[in-house]
Formats: sequence, C-alpha cells, structure tokens
Amino acid sequence: MHEVFLLLGSNLGDRQLFMKQAIDHIETAIAPVLKKSSVYETQSWGKTDAPDYLNQVILLKTAFNPNDVLEKILNIENKLGRHREEKWGSRTIDIDILFYDQQIINEPGLIIPHPELQNRRFTLEPLAEIAGDKVHPVLKKNILQLKFELIDKLNVKKI
Repeated sequence: MHEVFLLLGSNLGDRQLFMKQAIDHIETAIAPVLKKSSVYETQSWGKTDAPDYLNQVILLKTAFNPNDVLEKILNIENKLGRHREEKWGSRTIDIDILFYDQQIINEPGLIIPHPELQNRRFTLEPLAEIAGDKVHPVLKKNILQLKFELIDKLNVKKI
C-alpha cells in the first residue's frame, strides 16, 4: 500500500459541500481517508481577485499507482464541475497529489512531490497539522521546517 497525501481546494459555489463530495468520491474510487486536516480558509494564490478558497489535506493508503491516482482525481474533478479555463482560475474543486510515498516523479502531466508545495502557506498549514515530521524527498526538510522558512504571507485561517 502506498501513502498518498492529497490537497483539496474549492472557491466556487458551496465550497464545503464540494470538499465533502470530493472526499466521498475519493473514498469510493481510490481509498478510505486515514487522516484529514482541519479545513482552512485561504486568500486566493496567484490570482488575488478571486474568491477565497477552502483547503484541506488528506492522507490515504492505496494500491493504485501514481498515474491511476491522477486519472481518478481528474475524473472526480470533472464530476464535480471543474473547468480548466485559466491558470489559477476559480474552481469548484481542485485535487493535487502532494506526495506519493517518498517517490520523486517528473513526467509530462505528473510531478510528485507537488512542485509548489514548499512555497504555499495554504498547503503547508494543513499538511503540517497531520504530517509535520514528513520529510520532503527532494528538499530533505520536514514539513514543519518548510513552514517555518515560508515567505508566503497570504492569510490562512482554520475554520
């Protein structure tokens, strides 16, 4: 079984409902959620005039390979009305693979660990809550260290 950390985000419509529905779909299609962070409300990153996001990190253990996990989360995003129209655009749901075990994957369409996780408070706050000691396989620092070194000043608050 493979340890997978996913980041969920929503800033359109009933954000809490989309997050709950995403978790329900993940548990049906991929694996039960073993741990989940609190939900955090976050200013939009990259496109600052967009509505605030809700974000949450979840932990799964699955037998699926990374490409299968990616395919399944893209299908879940589509089911929940995700439209990819602009970079950093608003969305009903966004599901990112943060880590897949300690694997380092860099292929077209799939980069693990997520290449921006160390730069984003909205990712590190919930990730630190459930996996502060996890070591980033590329940066060789744990999540709490990365959070401490973070320069991102966007407002991220637990709700």
